[in-house]
Amino acid sequence: MVDYNPKGLVVPGLLMFLVLNGVGGESLLQVHDKPACEFPAIYNFGDSNSDTGGISAAFLPIPWPYGQTFFKKPAGRDSDGRLLIDFIAQQLNLPFLSAYLNSIGANFGHGANFATGGSTIRRQNETIFEYGISPFSLDVQIWHYDQFKSRTTDLYNQVTNTLEKSLLPRPEDFAKALYTFDIGQNDLSVGFRKLSDEQLLAAIPDIIAQFSAAVQHLYEGGARSFWVHNTGPVGCLPVAVMYLTNPPPGFLDPYGCIKGQNDKAIEFNKQLKDAVTKLRTQLPEAAITYVDLHAAKYGLISTSKSHGFVDPLKICCGYHEKDGNVWCGQKGQTSNGTQVFGAACAHPESYISWDGVHHSEAANQWFANHILNGSLSDPPIPITHACYRN
Repeated sequence: MVDYNPKGLVVPGLLMFLVLNGVGGESLLQVHDKPACEFPAIYNFGDSNSDTGGISAAFLPIPWPYGQTFFKKPAGRDSDGRLLIDFIAQQLNLPFLSAYLNSIGANFGHGANFATGGSTIRRQNETIFEYGISPFSLDVQIWHYDQFKSRTTDLYNQVTNTLEKSLLPRPEDFAKALYTFDIGQNDLSVGFRKLSDEQLLAAIPDIIAQFSAAVQHLYEGGARSFWVHNTGPVGCLPVAVMYLTNPPPGFLDPYGCIKGQNDKAIEFNKQLKDAVTKLRTQLPEAAITYVDLHAAKYGLISTSKSHGFVDPLKICCGYHEKDGNVWCGQKGQTSNGTQVFGAACAHPESYISWDGVHHSEAANQWFANHILNGSLSDPPIPITHACYRN
């Protein structure tokens, strides 16, 4: 059962009504009675929240102590261990996804990951060396997918070696795969930095329209099952608040998050959910699940201590004291000239924030436990049944 019941979550009485009466097709009772979907592959699109090695392959590798908890070494992930996409793969009994951009030791037999750290939905006119925004925006990730699908299909039909074939996706699996999305947070972050509140609100419809175009493109190519995460409470990231001094009354919410930034994320999510609803009408054979990851993240942030976590604004990895800030895995100087290393805390499992921007494995596992069972999804079905249209 879900510990946190956010406003708007389906309550048992309403859930029973939906189960008995159906949601635009088969009833939820019928769906839950069906066998699990047995997805043969996952194709993921996103940013650093789901990047399993793309940005490390394209640019400078993510350093130690990233990866220390689960992989025992840097593993191309912005966390001490597994990400949500890793828990999704495990839930579906599939191996961890290889990054499309990683040419060394990749196995694409059960999907590929096109996400890269710093990615946005809408293409940005700046380089990664300025503010960390990836050149691999969602449209570019879709180009990569198209090329991947075309070239691996050709190769699969050419190779005769069993081992070589096992590293490639079967052409028929593209239509049966689960297509996952976790992207949009960086579009808001760029907006906070470059745009006024009015300009950012005016930009959201175009950002959402570009997301919808990507889903429609995949559908036209044969994709049918989609799992869409909304964006989290960006105003609760420690990096968002760590440089604040004397914020005015009402600027922060009761948990220390920037209320205005979270309000923009909520508006983004509202329009994303509306777009998903519209896509269900436009794409008659698509099964599209909208996942309220925002509710899971804010739920943990607002109740962190009762779940055994420290203050959600505390950062595990890095040096963050009054005399300076040195980021996770980096070397730097304090204000008095002392050399320090951005090391990890002693108990990452007690922290929600790993490095001030990204979540710890423990937090990611908590989120997975609260979304993969369908409790925060529309329709409220588990990821194992996300191939069934409702």
